[in-house]
Amino acid sequence: MSLAFPLPRRRFLAAGAAGLLVPALLGADGQTVRVRSARPVRVPYGAFTLGVASGDPLPDGVVLWTRLAPRPTDGGGMPPEPVEVRWEVATDERFTSVERSGTATARPESAHTVHVDARGLRPGRDYFYRFHVGRETSPVGRTRTAPAPDSRPKALRFATASCQNWQDGFYTAYRGMAKEDVDFVAFLGDYIYEVGPGANRLRDHVGSGQTFTLTDYRNRHAQYRTDVDLARMHAAAPWIVTIDDHDVDDNWTGDYPMDPDAREPVSFAHRKAAALRAFVEHMPLRVGPGFRLFRRFRFGHLATLHAVDTRSYRSRHPRTQHEANAPGRTMTGPEQERWLVRGLAGSECDWNLLANQVMIAAAGFPGRRFGFDGWNGYRAQRHRLLEFLGTGAVSNPVVLTGDQHATLACDLKPDFDSATSPVVGAELVGTSITSGGDADVAGYQKEHAAERAANPHWKYLDNRRGYLVGDLYRGRLDARLRVVGTVRSPGDTTVETAARFVVENGRPGVTLDSSLG
Repeated sequence: MSLAFPLPRRRFLAAGAAGLLVPALLGADGQTVRVRSARPVRVPYGAFTLGVASGDPLPDGVVLWTRLAPRPTDGGGMPPEPVEVRWEVATDERFTSVERSGTATARPESAHTVHVDARGLRPGRDYFYRFHVGRETSPVGRTRTAPAPDSRPKALRFATASCQNWQDGFYTAYRGMAKEDVDFVAFLGDYIYEVGPGANRLRDHVGSGQTFTLTDYRNRHAQYRTDVDLARMHAAAPWIVTIDDHDVDDNWTGDYPMDPDAREPVSFAHRKAAALRAFVEHMPLRVGPGFRLFRRFRFGHLATLHAVDTRSYRSRHPRTQHEANAPGRTMTGPEQERWLVRGLAGSECDWNLLANQVMIAAAGFPGRRFGFDGWNGYRAQRHRLLEFLGTGAVSNPVVLTGDQHATLACDLKPDFDSATSPVVGAELVGTSITSGGDADVAGYQKEHAAERAANPHWKYLDNRRGYLVGDLYRGRLDARLRVVGTVRSPGDTTVETAARFVVENGRPGVTLDSSLG
């Protein structure tokens, strides 16, 4: 059988239902599925249109995800009853050696999504998983558990991605990423965009306008999941997902929208609640009390990944340079700041990766550091964090950031306006998957030439679409910027390495590998 999204054989083999990942509105014929203590439910065929996903890898388990949605962008198309879904985890792609299995209930109040925290698995192993409902079987996903906490893995490979506006292009970057054999994907925010259909778009969002209600956000998430290349990447590796502004509302902060004076169909509190609920429903993640999304992952003694939430608890945007410097302003909220500092100080690993949404390194010009949506607007906390990184209490901190629709490699220092301020870490800002569309490289470089010269801590700047791949060893981090030829067409495109960055163990900061010329 030909695959709907073929991957290298050692990485992924689709089951007989692989073609169901191709979006289709199927007929009303159904199948009977029995749920304990419930009447028989007639489920329409084509339930697995949104594929499968895994995430939040631990040494003994991962979260497995799917959603039953025969009509994905029209509310899902499921009857308003719970449905029992069977799941399997195997060590081989043909499921001749099933290690774990069970049932989960896809409930209408959760948009018939399924989250299985599959435990009892072995560390550092590849697994294959699938779901069954009635006579249908989902596509097969491949996942990988984290190494044992006391192990010393020789290497760890990860990718970073962010900012995938559906209307700006096709997800050709994921076609290349799916061949990289990564241990996990760190997705750094803006999984969906809340905006309505607009002019000069390559493909339109569903709906007549912005997302406001739970149904709006569910349909938007479902639409994004119908992209075959995004589905391919979700099925190829576990994801560690964070949230940013467009997942709710552009530039929202804490309990406030971007424009508090705008007259919207619903209150921002209701909009935010709907967006967060739909986000959690559609992501393979573990959520703490009160929708807590900051969490931590360990990969043996090699690395700890600290995934932060810089939206839900932050102070409102400053309006002036003076306000940006106010000591009480917070990007993370006090509880998360304490959690982050304790985790960084207590890490027993060679490397500490910080999955972060908005840029920490200073932008703009000395004396005119605007761009208040990033850490530029929260300077006192930024200074505290970077001074702490410089104490030596944290081994090899590297910040992984999205949001900018560009790639930057930066040195981090407590005072970006002082030539004598020490370098305490590195930041790798990854470009967008589609947001911004195909790049005007020459125009962008010309536009930012003066700003780049005013920020010597910027070691590299590029605005092409793509992703980062990091190869982490005990002695160094090698990161590659992989760029695609175009996002304007869903057809074949080139994927090439545009730059390489190196961070060495014990030497804070980042250098550009000049071997590419």
